[in-house]
Amino acid sequence: MRPPFEEFKTNLKTTGDASLFGAFPADAYLRFTLKVQNDRIPDAEEPVCVCIYIHADEWNRSYNGKTVPIPMTESDKTEDGVRTFTADVHCEDILAEYELTDNGLFYYYYSVKSGDEELCLGGENPIALEEIADHIGERQLLLHAPDYETSKAFRRGVVYQIFVDRFAKSEKHDLPVKEAAEFDPDWENGIPQYGEYPGAEVANNVFFGGSLYGIAEKIDYIASLGVTTIYLSPVFDAYSNHKYDTGDYLTVDEMFGGDEALEELCRTAAEHDIQIILDGVFNHTGADSIYFNRFDNYDSVGAYQSEESLYSDWYMFRDFPDEYECWWGVKVLPRVDSSNPDYQDFIGNLVVPKWMHTGISGWRLDVADELSDEFLYSFRESVRENNPDGVVIGEVWEDASDKVSYGRRRCYLRGKQLDSVMNYPLRDAILSYVKDGDAWKMRRFTEGTYRRYPKGSSDTLLNFLGTHDTERILTLFGGEPCGDKTNEELSTICMTPAERKEGAARLMFAYSILAGLPGVPCVFYGDEAGMEGYRDPFCRRPFPWHNIDETILAHYRKIGNIRKDCTVFRDGLFRIVVLTSDVFAYVRCPDNGDGDTILILANRTEKREFSLPEGAKSLETGRICAGVYELDAYTAEYFAIPEGTEITGESLGIK
Repeated sequence: MRPPFEEFKTNLKTTGDASLFGAFPADAYLRFTLKVQNDRIPDAEEPVCVCIYIHADEWNRSYNGKTVPIPMTESDKTEDGVRTFTADVHCEDILAEYELTDNGLFYYYYSVKSGDEELCLGGENPIALEEIADHIGERQLLLHAPDYETSKAFRRGVVYQIFVDRFAKSEKHDLPVKEAAEFDPDWENGIPQYGEYPGAEVANNVFFGGSLYGIAEKIDYIASLGVTTIYLSPVFDAYSNHKYDTGDYLTVDEMFGGDEALEELCRTAAEHDIQIILDGVFNHTGADSIYFNRFDNYDSVGAYQSEESLYSDWYMFRDFPDEYECWWGVKVLPRVDSSNPDYQDFIGNLVVPKWMHTGISGWRLDVADELSDEFLYSFRESVRENNPDGVVIGEVWEDASDKVSYGRRRCYLRGKQLDSVMNYPLRDAILSYVKDGDAWKMRRFTEGTYRRYPKGSSDTLLNFLGTHDTERILTLFGGEPCGDKTNEELSTICMTPAERKEGAARLMFAYSILAGLPGVPCVFYGDEAGMEGYRDPFCRRPFPWHNIDETILAHYRKIGNIRKDCTVFRDGLFRIVVLTSDVFAYVRCPDNGDGDTILILANRTEKREFSLPEGAKSLETGRICAGVYELDAYTAEYFAIPEGTEITGESLGIK
């Protein structure tokens, strides 16, 4: 059934349909088309006045309560009882109304007035509108810099996230090499250090021996997953095994093999058409660092040691030297003032160029919410100067298009700060859908997100099921809930065979859904091998090289290589065909309409039959699968559908 209210948009500069999107270049020229069923107009016999009311984000300094009305013109024709209204809008004019130049965040709604009554329409669905009241539910319009381009190389395949100390050892590298470091030789069964309770102080100085040399030696394995980017946990010199307490930004930690090991990994990866991105931890350093030097372990005068230190202005002291701002109250992680020009210059002109010239292709920015706008501008500019296609991905846990943090609206995706962000909302949606059939959340965090984000940002979203900060996805899908269990209890809990079977089915199903969505699928090392584990640090165990779940691994390889080989996944359009608690069917099709459409058909519950169109070909088997096709529960498959074939729920036999 056709919705009673619909919005369509056309980019008049490209003559392309832009109805799925709500973010555009600041110089866009858009035609807004509103379709309303005549019987839904309050008083259809009266003359109708239709306007778009648009206003700047209320956090904008020049908002001042002003709203811009844009009259819409009615078409002479009424088709099937549907009346059509249009308005052409130069986005530059909207910006100028609020003294903005090349970017801005706006909100708007449609007003349909007849007689003494008014109908207000908004909502965040791509096309279907809904009635709203009191301005709650206005539609978002994000205008970004006209020259905003996001990384093309980053989109090519799968990202593989590696926690360096726990992935692979190498005979080229011996441990321990630092006086304070301890070595756990039990790679197969060792348990990472843990505190008595979450948040308890832990030394984090026990290493298992993984190194950058070890990663280079496993490059064939990594490439077999369809990987085109390796995302490394922090590698710079630091006291801890996790390295989020940077000691020296200009040196790779000797526990991981030093500078030479990173150079070798970059060379080896490039030979396999794989790029490397680093975890950039620039919101704080270690207290044990060249820059702070609280423990006098470096040959420098640190900010803790003297107010005359070269680094003194980088930090924020309340009462020198022992009272200072630190990350979430952790005293070994003093916060840096990222708005400090000297600090920005150090990172942008020394740190970024050194490692990008070494061979890395981009960065994931730790706690991006806590970095200043000035730092983000400066950082991305430096990255792009050193590699015009270099990628910058921010750790942002919420919607990045309208995020407010620390009392200000952030402008991450307006063209000068980030390519994109880590897609935590999508992870939450997939977990809820696979476990509970929550179709509403899945629709909200796919269609809704892709409508609000610039398309280039959607294409470079980092999509994942697990990271170093979350429980292992297999455990979440099949294991006993964490509940109020102590760390000691969680450290030794293992899944039963029945739990693993259930968890594996859900995991493979979830990865099939994830890999086809806009953005780049990211695999946390070991998820593809069937690793278990609860919260940090139990999700960071060593990779089980002698105990790999071959069924899960084969599935990850199959789906990962489909994602890598099918170019439509890099920037193709996304459309939901059917989304219920039982079935999720969506398509990816070329932006220009030239070429096959890829249908991802996911069946969550009991075995059911579908009807595939003529010429439908399975990308997993290469076989033509037209006609009746069965899918088991927790099964998803990819099909190439010939160009021009209409895909609907009805055509698939879904009621």
